[in-house]
Amino acid sequence: MALITNTITRYDATRAVREDLSNMIYNIAPVDVPVMSNIGRDTAKQTLFEWQTDGLAAPANNPVIEGDDIVGVTDARAPTNRVNNYTQINRKIVTVSGTLEAVDKAGMRSYLSYELAKAASEMKRDMEVAITGMQIGNAGSNTVARRTAGMGAWIITNYMGGATGTPPVMSGGGGNGTPSTAAGAGTDRAFTEALFKTAQQNVWTQGGNPKVAFMGATQKVVFSTFAGIATRFRDVPPGDQAQIIGAADLYVGDFGSTSAVPDRFMPLDIVYVGDPEYASVAYLRNFRTEVMAKTADGEKRMILCEWGLRMKSQYSWAAIADLT
Repeated sequence: MALITNTITRYDATRAVREDLSNMIYNIAPVDVPVMSNIGRDTAKQTLFEWQTDGLAAPANNPVIEGDDIVGVTDARAPTNRVNNYTQINRKIVTVSGTLEAVDKAGMRSYLSYELAKAASEMKRDMEVAITGMQIGNAGSNTVARRTAGMGAWIITNYMGGATGTPPVMSGGGGNGTPSTAAGAGTDRAFTEALFKTAQQNVWTQGGNPKVAFMGATQKVVFSTFAGIATRFRDVPPGDQAQIIGAADLYVGDFGSTSAVPDRFMPLDIVYVGDPEYASVAYLRNFRTEVMAKTADGEKRMILCEWGLRMKSQYSWAAIADLT
């Protein structure tokens, strides 16, 4: 093969050819935050926000005689518990030069707006990490950031750790205060159907409804091997293509149906089982964008949120920890 003499090719006319730059920007980084999306939301009015929990006396068969005198008789009544958590501040700062905002760009009109949208998604992911983590509450100081106690620090009664593992501890004792001592690591063990059923039972026994189970990718794969009371077959109408079902998203057991929700940002060695109605994100300052003082040829913005986790009743949740 040979080229005709003096033929001008694409390799020669480099200055005359226009660029082909798509106006689409492709970003597959995950932005779904399952726990934040499923639990409730409310407000906090202080950096230390509090609420009360209560329960009923243990049931018993205690009839009384006919005409019994109640003079001097009073039933023992347990007081409410007063629990609390701290808010923490999350932020993202974006600075874009005036020139970059002014020039013609591919895929966006404003680089500042584009980066702010990314920063907001990043901050939601950061919050999901804190919510699903094991961190204990910290009041903070002028040199230490406040921290909100995560789900892994709140679940005490139904904490299911490996051998030698210990549950978190509340600061006030007797179910009062805030989680002040983190769970102690136990011996790693495999996630099993028996553990999952026990978690369901524990939540149900305490009066909760185990509607959902949050878990990372590793445990979700194991969950799909559980038998439960379910079928992996689906009727296919005539003419339609058959589907291969390789995963389970709903476990039907003795204590109700539990949806399995995979979460990319939670610890891989723990599974939370419980009722999303009894947890919420409390906002002291909701998501906001602040315009920073102009000190240079550019625009500076700060996205900020101050929030904390409110576990309305830790009895309505179970934690299966120390999983391989």
